[in-house]
Amino acid sequence: MRKIPTNSLPSAAKASLPAKTELPLDLRGPHVTAGASAAHRLYQALCEMIVSSLVKPGEPLPPSRTLAKQTGFRRNAVVIAYERLIADGFAEAKVGSGTFVAARIPARTAAPGKPKVAVDAPRQGAFALGCTHIDERAVQRFRAFVGRRMRAFGAEHLHYGDPRGSRELRAAIADHLLSARGLRCDPDQIVITSGTLHALRLVLSAILKAGDQVWCEDPGYPIARKTIAHCGYRAVPVPVDEHGMRVAKGRTAAPNARAAYVTPSHQFPLGVQMSMPRRLELLDWARQAGAFVLEDDYDSEFRYDGAPLMSLAGIDRLQRVIYLGTFAKTLFPGLRIGYCALPERLIADVTAARAALDRFPGTLMEGAVADMLNSGAFAANLKRVRKLYREARDALAETLEAASDGALSVPVPSQGLHLVARFAPSVDPSVAARARQAAGAEGWLLADTYSRAPPLPGYVLGFSGHAVPLLVASAERLARESRAALRTRNKSARRA
Repeated sequence: MRKIPTNSLPSAAKASLPAKTELPLDLRGPHVTAGASAAHRLYQALCEMIVSSLVKPGEPLPPSRTLAKQTGFRRNAVVIAYERLIADGFAEAKVGSGTFVAARIPARTAAPGKPKVAVDAPRQGAFALGCTHIDERAVQRFRAFVGRRMRAFGAEHLHYGDPRGSRELRAAIADHLLSARGLRCDPDQIVITSGTLHALRLVLSAILKAGDQVWCEDPGYPIARKTIAHCGYRAVPVPVDEHGMRVAKGRTAAPNARAAYVTPSHQFPLGVQMSMPRRLELLDWARQAGAFVLEDDYDSEFRYDGAPLMSLAGIDRLQRVIYLGTFAKTLFPGLRIGYCALPERLIADVTAARAALDRFPGTLMEGAVADMLNSGAFAANLKRVRKLYREARDALAETLEAASDGALSVPVPSQGLHLVARFAPSVDPSVAARARQAAGAEGWLLADTYSRAPPLPGYVLGFSGHAVPLLVASAERLARESRAALRTRNKSARRA
């Protein structure tokens, strides 16, 4: 630590203080920002000295010329450091006397411990869900669109924007929904969000009050359930069968629910499509109860056999259904662009909620995404990646079926980006947990998607965005460990 002596004090100070005092000034400690300006480093060192109580309130500081000579800094840097000390209340200037440590300075408290926050890193290995592939031609087109938009950078990026997002992108999304999902809506009915969960939070905040009940599929998407609960609403599990959510069970479990969250086109995780009778039953309930249905159109764009089914919102014509969509899978997650299509009666409330929560969406990428939709590049990319995903799906299903030697049942989904591999219902779900751990596999345990219903044993395995050889090798390993875990379980059961 370097010792900095003071020079002679003014005559008024000499009567009460020693003629020469050394100040403990550390210019190299961790409190000093390496590479900062001389004035800033000196200011930091002086602050540290003062708040550490190494000098007493009211003590004089060396004159600027003296401190400049002793530290090697220019006098101008010392003057700036002193001015900052005075402005921040650490020092006081007395006309004709010099600069002094302030009479009152902040007391130093014990440094808090570094907070430890456990954040799970995104999983990207074989079977991880949410991985995507974007065709290189689509990447090139997107780069070109982004470049063109940046070169034409305009005033719209320099001001706060429409809480709903740019009308250009909303109009492009409206055209896409009409052609792809049979959903006719005005661009003013669309709100751009940062993803499906963001849209879910916005919409629920506009239509519900604290403590209201929301029907959720069981099994279902655990993250959506957590979001609903985190926002202060009550997620009520409603069983799912081969026709989708069992509406009658929902009426019994929560007759006063104000909303229902469903994935009707490709139910997560089971992959079933909600039948038309069940869809009409759900819409009847919403009309009778004055409730709303939140349709998460999960992976609807990835249908491998025939045209996609009409959306629930398309059937309802956006009366009681709120449609949630995203570009996370159809382009890539890093965009952080999703959207919701709203009944007209909710436009004002949801727009107000958006303005209150985070003002408006980012504007830089909106134009490029609109260009992708309007130019046909978006549709062309979907067509190409569907073929890749179909091949990955088939390779995964065939390998699991063959390598598991009957231990696993693997229905081939006609839509979506994951499949479910199941043990017989009588098998304990812990068998799947042990096998997955032994295989070092990612993906989800099917049991983890259940809330109240008795869980089925098996796996939820993503196949999109993964190389086929990796999927095959990982599937063989998981099937082998599944057989081994099942044999161990059967031996234990016989001994018991």
